[in-house]
Amino acid sequence: MAKISIFGIGYVGTVAAACLAKDGHSVVAVDIDKAKVDSINAGKTPIVEDGLDDLIAEGVAAGRLSATTDVRQAVSQTDASFICVGTPSADDGSVGLKYVVSVCTAIGGAISAKSDFHSVIVRSTIVPGSMDTTCIPALEAASGMVAGKDFGVGYFPEFLRESTAIEDYYDPGLIVFGYKDRVTRDILVEVNEKLPCEIYAVDLRTAELIKYTSNCWRAVKITFANEIGNIAKAAGIDGQKVMRVLCSDAKVNMSPYFMRPGFAFGGSCLPKDLRALRHLASTLNVPSPMLDSTLAANEEQIRRAELLVDSLSGQSVGMIGISFKAGTDDLRESPLAQLAHRLISKGYDLRIYDPYVKSAFDQRLSGAGRGNDCVDNLENRLVSGIDGLISQSDILLIGNRYDEVVEPLSRIASTRPTVDLARLRPDLVSNGVYEGICW
Repeated sequence: MAKISIFGIGYVGTVAAACLAKDGHSVVAVDIDKAKVDSINAGKTPIVEDGLDDLIAEGVAAGRLSATTDVRQAVSQTDASFICVGTPSADDGSVGLKYVVSVCTAIGGAISAKSDFHSVIVRSTIVPGSMDTTCIPALEAASGMVAGKDFGVGYFPEFLRESTAIEDYYDPGLIVFGYKDRVTRDILVEVNEKLPCEIYAVDLRTAELIKYTSNCWRAVKITFANEIGNIAKAAGIDGQKVMRVLCSDAKVNMSPYFMRPGFAFGGSCLPKDLRALRHLASTLNVPSPMLDSTLAANEEQIRRAELLVDSLSGQSVGMIGISFKAGTDDLRESPLAQLAHRLISKGYDLRIYDPYVKSAFDQRLSGAGRGNDCVDNLENRLVSGIDGLISQSDILLIGNRYDEVVEPLSRIASTRPTVDLARLRPDLVSNGVYEGICW
């Protein structure tokens, strides 16, 4: 069992301390507020949370939970320290790190006097890069030691909801942590391995952003549901019923398929339906700022792709895919067609590989090129094979992913200027020659 000191007897720190003690770990809670320390040592909770009183009383009675104001004592008695202090917004809206830095400095001073390896694990919510640019430097400066070598470092965000925190702790929807060394990784695996959830061990910055993404995604969902509810009410409809039925659909509406960063949306449904619902809201005098910003954000993603192409050297562009999604020849409101139009207007020599659109033209189908209202001379821009497209192009622009293009494009991704909007392979990341739109 692990020996853990928890810095910050607030909401997260108290719940974590009680649950870790229940699980058999030895826990020392640390705070500058003596009243909170005394409360823990008396077997009482300093915060209101259902079930916490009993857990703290049990932990103290079993000798697995205690509290102190003495930083050095806590660090000397434990193998790892969890930092659970607040990060309130600064005046400019940025994350406030003064409490985190203060605790890192105090812990750094304490581990400098310790012969055993000690891990410092931040649980406070901090923006990506904070561990590397603020927390680790503070620890190293105070200790005179090197992170990852002389002491361990990790970032372990929490996803507890107030009023159901203990239930969430033991039945989590997500467990993720970042780490810099194997010892810290092993400690975090040990404290989580019996929980009914997959453990994701990632780098520090990824863990930091996952926490922020989770919180902001919840805020976006609430705002979206409220906006739909406002429109529904104005139209004489029960908005909660609408969202309840919608959320029962795990195949499409609750699917992770639409949660993959990439290019803009398009097609015959999403753009027009967004416009129609915005118009309905307008006629009902209901503001729809989220729906408005969705269309604006989609337009910005097209512009982002355009700028990526402009940033590379070359005049001839080979575009893979022109339809709004792979597997169809439908160009209705295709963001790729809009992007193609912009590039052609700028003078780029554009050629296109799209087997489905090409097949429709080759078979002289009556619907060939359906929905195209912006790409001039489309049929003559289509090429039959990917190898021919590659040989004719200074820049490759991957809009849709087709199985047959993965291998030939992968061979040249590091040497031929490439903009990837569809994620050719998960191991490819932007490097100046290859540019992924979101990776």
